[in-house]
Amino acid sequence: MIDITEKRTSLRSATAEGFVYCTPETLKRIKENTLPKGDLFGVAKASGLLASKKTSDLIPHCHPVNIDSFDLTFELVERGVRILASGKSIGKTGIEMEVLTGLSVAALTIYDLLKPIDKELEISSVRLLEKKGGKSEMQISKFADGAKAAILVCSDSTFAGKREDASGKVIESIFKESNVELADYRIVPDEPEEIRKKILSWVELGIDLIVTTGGTGLGPRDNTTDTVRALLDQEIPGIAEAMRSFGQDRTPYAMLSRSLAGRIKKTLVVCVPGSSNGARESLKAIFPAIFHAKKMMRGEGH
Repeated sequence: MIDITEKRTSLRSATAEGFVYCTPETLKRIKENTLPKGDLFGVAKASGLLASKKTSDLIPHCHPVNIDSFDLTFELVERGVRILASGKSIGKTGIEMEVLTGLSVAALTIYDLLKPIDKELEISSVRLLEKKGGKSEMQISKFADGAKAAILVCSDSTFAGKREDASGKVIESIFKESNVELADYRIVPDEPEEIRKKILSWVELGIDLIVTTGGTGLGPRDNTTDTVRALLDQEIPGIAEAMRSFGQDRTPYAMLSRSLAGRIKKTLVVCVPGSSNGARESLKAIFPAIFHAKKMMRGEGH
């Protein structure tokens, strides 16, 4: 199965539809409730609910999903029965396969219950109507398109050439995935004045997002967090909380990070750890939702 450990937990939903077509005579008997096998829609709904819970057992690459809401409704249409299925889940992966599986088995159940009286039954047009959550939530991710960002690697050893820059490269790759334009990329020693000058110069250029990496720990030369905090017009604690919470699910050491986020004028500044894993997990926790702040800072509301 695909690795989803870097995905965020979020509300996800899906809606699907399908049809069971039948003869006019069968449709009439459905309306009159005179079917040989009894309750058509009650049995079909129960089978669909049970099937949705078994999706990961039936389809090899489907992850087990906690189904927090699932519903099936049935509507008589001109040529037969329209089935509408919808589901919600708070998790790391979508619920569309559970919705489609439940709908399909409900359609098969209707087929089974009607086949003694109808030899022209047809299951047709099973399709996903809508899915929301995760990367498909374009209303948020669109704010990342065209955004300008800069990376500041704060490390004495990397600046001196004694250590390869890994975290900065990870951040750059995440920018590319999110259609964020990299305006600048610098490596500086973990000196407060060097950090301060570079960040303020980028703010004056109107950079949308500055990500620093390194200097967020508890070492005697970890100066980045304190330096950036003194520059902020407004701290945004929820961003740092989201990064630490996401990281804590993956390593017990995330609680020791002094990651920070805030605003200087209309520029967001985010300080992430200097390790490549720490940087990756921190940005995965907040991308692309963080770019919604662009609209808010410009006074355009939510």
